[in-house]
Amino acid sequence: MGEFDATNEDIRHLDDGLPAEIARLKDAGELAHAVRLIEDELAAGARPELAACLRAERARMLRAPRDFCVTREQALAQIRAEWPDFGEGDLDALIDRGRIDWRLVEGEQRFLASFLDALRKYPEEVPGLSCPAPDRTEQLATIDEMRERGHAARRVRIRASIEAGEGVEIGADTPVRCWLPLPAACPQQADMRVVDATPGGIAAAEDAPQRTMYWEREGTRGFYVEYEYTICAPYADLWADAPAAPAPRVGMAPAPCLADLREDRPHVAFTPYLRALADRIFAGLAEGDALGRARAAYDYVTKNVDYRFQPAYVLLDGIADNCAKSLRGDCGVFALTFITLCRLGGVPARWQSGLYAAPDHVGPHDWAMFYVGGLGWLWADCSFGSAARRDGDEARRRFYFGNLGPWRMVANAQFEGNLAPACDVLRNDPFDNQVGEMVVGGHGLTSHDFAWKVELVSMEPAE
Repeated sequence: MGEFDATNEDIRHLDDGLPAEIARLKDAGELAHAVRLIEDELAAGARPELAACLRAERARMLRAPRDFCVTREQALAQIRAEWPDFGEGDLDALIDRGRIDWRLVEGEQRFLASFLDALRKYPEEVPGLSCPAPDRTEQLATIDEMRERGHAARRVRIRASIEAGEGVEIGADTPVRCWLPLPAACPQQADMRVVDATPGGIAAAEDAPQRTMYWEREGTRGFYVEYEYTICAPYADLWADAPAAPAPRVGMAPAPCLADLREDRPHVAFTPYLRALADRIFAGLAEGDALGRARAAYDYVTKNVDYRFQPAYVLLDGIADNCAKSLRGDCGVFALTFITLCRLGGVPARWQSGLYAAPDHVGPHDWAMFYVGGLGWLWADCSFGSAARRDGDEARRRFYFGNLGPWRMVANAQFEGNLAPACDVLRNDPFDNQVGEMVVGGHGLTSHDFAWKVELVSMEPAE
């Protein structure tokens, strides 16, 4: 790709906007034609102010067909394999209700590879599909433990790995760089220790905004790291008449700052729509009522937004604004929408992410923090809250306003934070780092080019 490669900084310019003739082609799904016009524009250099946006959009248009890879015919065949009577009209009805995300790719409607798993979250709407209910026995027992003891603590060991795919050529002298997430210092997490790792790794500072183990080697296809940490999740009942500050905590969070209240474009943007929405949901609440305003933001998001798997975030536009309009999102989209509404309401809010590390499942996850004077930093997991609402479990929905539970590994404290050392080419995920990044021969790999794995090695009670 050479001179037209995008950088992570280019992504910040997505809302600069494309020239109209290229934007129309993109909207029509004529991506190859749009890419040719972008390359002509970049080569001519007549509008240098648009160069960053053009490079970012080119990278997105080249990636979109890889994420949206399922044709309409293939989607129908996948559903009919379980639900033979499913028809074209049924598919259109699910699309119209926002249950299936899609894009036009070279004029053809395409879906995500994960579209069928997303549908299984709505069993009432897809009675012909297998939709097993999750077993929440241990989750509910842990919530009860937190309520009874005031906290829940665990000592956790996790092994994470990443490997370049077979289609990636790596010779003996090919330079390879890799970043794998590590647990970071934060209010609920401490005593981090690397147990084992691919030789030559360098751990970032414990307070890095996106903490990783970093390698720079030649001819290496895969990397791994195994680590331990202690997580102590405090409990706070934020629905009580006089909520008390949660305790204990194993670490400290920095005091709120201006960054916790401002826009962070293009995704945490104070758009006219979000301003109007904030005015409505905060109506009648005093400006200084941080807890009331955070609760109103949480109620709005968890009661109105439904879960839907998303493409790579690099393909998304204006995440918070689009979520508030579509009322669809995954865990990170939920978190950014809540953060944006909080900030619009004068409530400091920030990002946290890493892994959901439960006894029966480990996988990427995102959530939010918000600050209330006298109570300190607290947590909101709006995607878990929305799932509880979908299950009709109001007590569980309320729990995830203020609390998380000990089944987390926190690696990231900043959305769109830098890695250490910084990655100088476009990352697979320019915003977050949950599974790792690889750069081979100077080019960043996407999730289509590498395989990743996270495994829970052990989890024991801790104090």
